[in-house]
Amino acid sequence: MKREEMIARVRERSEPWDVIVIGGGATGAGVAVDAATRGFSVLLLEREDFAKGTSSRSTKLVHGGVRYLEQGNVSLVMEALKERGILRQNAPHLVHDVQFVVPNYSWWEAPFYGIGLKIYDLLAGKYGFGKSELLSREETLERLPTLRQDGLRGGVIYHDGQFDDSRLLIHLIATAVDHGAVALNYAPVIELQKDADGFVDGVIAVDSETSERFTLQARVVVNATGIFTDEIRRMADKQADTMVAPSQGIHLVLDRSFLRGNTAVMVPHTSDGRVLFAIPWHEHTVVGTTDTPIEHASYEPLPFEQEIEFVLETASEYLSWPPKREDVLSIYVGIRPLVKAGGEAGKTSALSRDHTIHIDQSGLLTIVGGKWTTYRHMAEDTVNHAITLGKLADSPCVTHDLHIHGYAENIDPHEGLAVYGSDAEQILQVAKERPELAKQLHPDLPYIAAEVVWAARMEMARSVEDVLARRTRALFLNAHAAIAMAPDVASLLAAEFGKDKAWAETEVKNFNQLAEQYTLQKTEV
Repeated sequence: MKREEMIARVRERSEPWDVIVIGGGATGAGVAVDAATRGFSVLLLEREDFAKGTSSRSTKLVHGGVRYLEQGNVSLVMEALKERGILRQNAPHLVHDVQFVVPNYSWWEAPFYGIGLKIYDLLAGKYGFGKSELLSREETLERLPTLRQDGLRGGVIYHDGQFDDSRLLIHLIATAVDHGAVALNYAPVIELQKDADGFVDGVIAVDSETSERFTLQARVVVNATGIFTDEIRRMADKQADTMVAPSQGIHLVLDRSFLRGNTAVMVPHTSDGRVLFAIPWHEHTVVGTTDTPIEHASYEPLPFEQEIEFVLETASEYLSWPPKREDVLSIYVGIRPLVKAGGEAGKTSALSRDHTIHIDQSGLLTIVGGKWTTYRHMAEDTVNHAITLGKLADSPCVTHDLHIHGYAENIDPHEGLAVYGSDAEQILQVAKERPELAKQLHPDLPYIAAEVVWAARMEMARSVEDVLARRTRALFLNAHAAIAMAPDVASLLAAEFGKDKAWAETEVKNFNQLAEQYTLQKTEV
């Protein structure tokens, strides 16, 4: 994936694209993969960097959703469990099994959760990751030695999936490109084009780096912009009703010592109505999440003070070593694009987690809602609609058994370059050719300089932020370590892009300002 080549292909094309996708998150990337593998010409346009928004800020789980089962949404759970299995099958280098324990502190919890998780197993069917079972107190502590012991009766263990969200997103973009799609980051759509009958038949986009404008025609335009869905819909219709009710969730990242071993904790009931997870991820511990209704969506939302206190207090009820503010290595905030129709006012936990496809009077096709786990099914549904809307050839979906870029079996998820899958050998070759690129960029994180070069050359990273937030996960794991890494990353990028020292210094300054938001110094009341 080379950005210059992508732009050249956009310039060269004189025919209308079959499908133009607006949005470079999980949904947009999924649509691009599905449409490209059916043989359609596809252009994906992303305003910022791929996965800049919600798709890099998840709880890092590929799961059916135990909470949705309790709510009675069996169809959503079954769909998600099936997609979880398909995703592990198609991207084993990025998706793996993780064991969860639901600790029991009351007499009724073991039978109650035990039965519920047996149903969870049953709904997974042939896509199951493993059977749930009851644990004694001793067995629970063997798996989770840092769990609070006072009053502990035992636990229930079950299996779910874990992944690296932005790495999967980059590999989905690469998969789409491998099958002929064109994908551009930093290329905002500023206007929708309409034909004489008022139907959307293209877009005007801008290259943010050069200000070059592109007038692009398409048989179908797909709006897959997540939390910014309504913004694009109002380009087609200024009076469009609001579809999205954004909900904010935060995650605190702690040292691995808070959750020794490879077993996660799931607390099914918290005071804000959400499930609380404590998960081992990239040799750290991720704790979250909250559910706070907000009025406006943004790329870099700030945590609310009450959210931080809620996560710390709730985690302290279950961990023998209660985490404190000074223990937080990074804090990241994500916004869910929940579909507004049918939910209780002011209560986002009641809103739909299903996806919705909407076609407005101008023919703009919008896909919104859903969750990371079900991205493939959402994409299939969207492209099926696009085929009808755009009068495209009736080609069948092939993504059920499609290997995602980097596919590699039998990879240890704890290996340093595991998330690159089959690309790892090429990164090691880069380091072999220039031994200085084999050096670790910070002692607290596993990333090496060759990964920065690879991100710039092959993954369309354009900035220090792109590298440290989404190509690697340094900013999400340890904000202060990421700040320390920034000068070296900027120098490596400047060499790759032919930029001067002033460019590198500006990059470091911009990144440091952003990274402060991932510490506990900046919060909202």
